[in-house]
Amino acid sequence: MSEATADPVERGFPHLGTVRDAITALYRRLSPNTVHTFAASVSPGDVAFADADDLHLGTQRVAGVMVRHLRLPEARVIVNFREMTHAANVELAAGPEYFVELNSRFKTHRRDIGAALAHEVMHVYLHRLGLAFSGTRDNEILTDTATAYLGAGWLLLDAFRQDALTSQKLGYLTPEEFGYVLAKRARLFGEDPAIWFTSPQAYEAYVRGSRLADVDEEQPPLAAAHRGGRRRYARDRRRARTHLTPGSPPLRGGGYAFEHHSPLRVSFPCPTCLQRIRVPVRGRVRARCGLCGSVLECDT
Repeated sequence: MSEATADPVERGFPHLGTVRDAITALYRRLSPNTVHTFAASVSPGDVAFADADDLHLGTQRVAGVMVRHLRLPEARVIVNFREMTHAANVELAAGPEYFVELNSRFKTHRRDIGAALAHEVMHVYLHRLGLAFSGTRDNEILTDTATAYLGAGWLLLDAFRQDALTSQKLGYLTPEEFGYVLAKRARLFGEDPAIWFTSPQAYEAYVRGSRLADVDEEQPPLAAAHRGGRRRYARDRRRARTHLTPGSPPLRGGGYAFEHHSPLRVSFPCPTCLQRIRVPVRGRVRARCGLCGSVLECDT
């Protein structure tokens, strides 16, 4: 896990493509049924850490919360503290014991131990699943995305705090990207994580991420698309009918792409799992995503 050491904290959505690929990868590897078993997030009470708690016993307790949340009954996570550059590190091996190191600063910043452990125990979970992306950066983005989407990543966003003198952010995703993933999860399960945020900066980032998640639900050819998007779609559809010929590349516009076929077809990302769906262009159709099973009302 990385930790921001200087301002400004990276903001916006620079890793959005990899984040979306990570959500799709989770559905492919876990199956929609397994994803839905994570409908309940880690609760604030389960990871609360009082100053009077014994440091090591409390840390092992919180690690156990993460292990149970991810249903890793054979995994034993052993946590130690040491001075290091990064916030945390995990030693991935065959198991059943996994060794996690936390930065010594968490001895006095106990409220964020749950966030650090959420990320590291997710590394264990993905390792046991055999799910990984190529390259350290993309793999860490996958880990952050999985942590947020499967119910523990609100802790990572809540660890984002800034004031006039200090700034802290855990994880590789930007605050807004964490907000985006948490908003996608909220739409799936009807669970609003905003009530758990103690950081006003985390809440603001969640709101900004939610706006982008809203846009995913309003892109043509989805029937909920706004008027401006519908007009652009109709214009691109006319161009596709006029110019697409056998063997020509797809005509792309926004997130959708028209493809020559009989009849003309359009592909677009599923707003839930972000896998591309392909449907014929023939007016109102109901499309079912072959990956996550979402049923989508479309106006093609």
